[in-house]
Amino acid sequence: MTFGGFASPVFLAPMAGVTDRPFRQILTACGKGNMYAEMAAINALQRKNPKSWQIADVRPENYPVVVQLVGNDAGLFAEAAKLVADLGARSLDINMGCPVKKIVNNESGSALMKDMPRAAKIIEAVVKATPLSVSVKFRKGWDNEHINAVPFAKMCEESGASYITIHGRTRAQGYSGEADWNIIKAVKESVKIPVIGNGDIDSPQKARQRMQESGVDGVMIGRAVLGNPWLLSQTHEYLLHGTLPAEPTVGQIKETLLKHLYLLMEYYGEKAGIAVSRKHVGWYVRSLYEAKKFREQYTKLTDFETAEKLINDYFAGLE
Repeated sequence: MTFGGFASPVFLAPMAGVTDRPFRQILTACGKGNMYAEMAAINALQRKNPKSWQIADVRPENYPVVVQLVGNDAGLFAEAAKLVADLGARSLDINMGCPVKKIVNNESGSALMKDMPRAAKIIEAVVKATPLSVSVKFRKGWDNEHINAVPFAKMCEESGASYITIHGRTRAQGYSGEADWNIIKAVKESVKIPVIGNGDIDSPQKARQRMQESGVDGVMIGRAVLGNPWLLSQTHEYLLHGTLPAEPTVGQIKETLLKHLYLLMEYYGEKAGIAVSRKHVGWYVRSLYEAKKFREQYTKLTDFETAEKLINDYFAGLE
């Protein structure tokens, strides 16, 4: 069920502001699954912007990471492709699906689905510039009047992409409504390269159902993994072995949350680490008793020692 040297048919979706190194470290500690970094802007990498450089530099990690690039210039893409290879990327992904206004206004992300010649030029330049396998992530189309995922997929294949990922929504949908897995199936049937399906996978059972229905080679999971870092590994085990691992205990959630907090402190420093941790804490506890009260208390914290104590006290009350 695996392809291209990947150890699993399950992939973490790249999510800006979420899938940083601490998040990937937590997911890999929880089991199997392929890691994607946050998208890195090619123009920022050219300027050696510290934040973008930190995103793209995956050398400290002892597991494979796919680095995703976003932009609109073929020359800069080629330069960035060479750079991320030196910075430890396992594979390189070209973002042609991001629906965020700031990105599309820069003629990047899903805006490139409206300009296939330009998209093809970018893919060809990246493939030529790097020995890494190159993939492309895109959407169903720009809107319901401009659905072009199938011809776009064929263009990606013809331009040299090793595999592709399709999200079953248009740019106009953003993340609303339901993902269209019929278009994902149509894309899979139209190309010979591996296809990863993305959209609304929130359980191992849903992953298997969608893979069987569409014939895709892998699935990508995004929002459902927030606060549930065990989901990738659970899905991997179910797809490959038919087994469903037990859900994490309250104690395991606490241990994982604390470990995540430590990693954030190490990566960002105390002040920024606490700020980043707030959203993760909210995701981890959202289904637990008096989660709202705990979140309200946690958002007021500014130091690690108090945060650690509050987490320990909260979970002590649940055991």
